[in-house]
Amino acid sequence: MPDEEKSLEGDVAAAAPAVPPAKSKNKTIIMVVALVIVGLALAAGISLFVVTKMMGDIPGGASDEDGVGQRYHDPGVFVKLGDAKEGVLVNVGGPRSGKFLKASIIIEFNPGKKAVINEDTNTLYPDAEIKVNDVATQFLRGTSLEDFDADKQEEFKKQLKDALNMALGNGSVYDVYITSFLLQ
Repeated sequence: MPDEEKSLEGDVAAAAPAVPPAKSKNKTIIMVVALVIVGLALAAGISLFVVTKMMGDIPGGASDEDGVGQRYHDPGVFVKLGDAKEGVLVNVGGPRSGKFLKASIIIEFNPGKKAVINEDTNTLYPDAEIKVNDVATQFLRGTSLEDFDADKQEEFKKQLKDALNMALGNGSVYDVYITSFLLQ
């Protein structure tokens, strides 16, 4: 009988290690689930990074005429052309047309252009201001009456922006805004 008891004790002892494999199986399942969750989170993070780097620079999927997306930029410095109250007053359409343009034109400048914008006062440097006023006046005076049509306003603003960027350096002007426009 003692041998049978030893045999039974051996069976009980053999049955005892059966419990740890069940715990080991649970640990394995938990580890696999955790790795899947970490893998999905990593894949989502990489996807978000790629999308924001590739598409984040294109607001609303819009692109300008060059096919290059319009880029987000730091807030610009806004400067009104001409008189602070009246704006710009020039004769247009040639010297004999007798037509005058009175407009409030606001230019958004890139604050990163240190040669154009004084970062302490957020104003144009005097030499940049002279160039801006000269280019704007010459551009307005040289524009034909047909180009002032409301249907051509976006093209007009783009051409003025391009003329200013040529005079001040590429990227100096973010945008051109027209807040009032009177052609008489």
